[in-house]
Amino acid sequence: MDAVSFFGLERIDDRRWRMPVVQGLISGTGALFGGCGLGAAIEIMEHTTGRPCVWATAQYLSFAKPPAVLELDVTEAARGRKISQARVSAHVGDDEILGVLGAFGHRPDVPLDGQWATMPDVRPPAQSPPRPMMNHQQGTIADRLETKLANARPYWELPGPAGSGNAALWIRLPELLEMSAAALAIIGDFVPFGISQALGQRAGGQSLDNTLRVASRASAQWVLADVRVHAVHAGFGHGLVHLWTEDGTLLGTASQSTRVRTWREGAEALTELEGDLKQ
Repeated sequence: MDAVSFFGLERIDDRRWRMPVVQGLISGTGALFGGCGLGAAIEIMEHTTGRPCVWATAQYLSFAKPPAVLELDVTEAARGRKISQARVSAHVGDDEILGVLGAFGHRPDVPLDGQWATMPDVRPPAQSPPRPMMNHQQGTIADRLETKLANARPYWELPGPAGSGNAALWIRLPELLEMSAAALAIIGDFVPFGISQALGQRAGGQSLDNTLRVASRASAQWVLADVRVHAVHAGFGHGLVHLWTEDGTLLGTASQSTRVRTWREGAEALTELEGDLKQ
């Protein structure tokens, strides 16, 4: 399956795509998972520009819940010889759900190359236990991910001692045959998970933004989401995810700021989050 099929994207014309918001694209709050929104926008910008993603950032403005249909309007704002700048506005009716900006291009003629980030020493996928899911995650995007605890606690060990700020998950998307920027957008959306591990509390957050930077298109079955929480203060949290192949190749980074809250389930969580945005 390719990313277009994974997200259920339908091309309407050169400027507009549609994506039904189904159970398999939502988070445990009952609304569209932020990484799926960013990933879908990246995919249609790559189709529009004909170029691979270098960088993309999403600002999350509102929530889309099943059975809504998301309409994604895409614009190639600038096109150079090697690089395009593009944007997507995604809305349900008159309500804008998210806005995405990105740069796309490929410059294989530049001979400069290097990697300076260091992969953490964690258990390989075969030796890592599965990440257990909570009841409200059943039937959501979590069911479409195979996730293992490389360096993290299961939810029943929380609350507990505060962590180091570093946590790691091995993640695989069995339905996607090839690694892509759209897949990395989903795998990178785990700063809220890292916040619960860092605080040692049953707490997390709803993303305010998500920025993906693509370093490599190396083939990978399992990707290590190496979450590094920087700070939590005054109700907001900030962190970074390094995305690694099993052999230590850096695929990219994803950074997020989140609204931090204690865990709620389903409609209760979404009602609280919607209230914060509207008041």
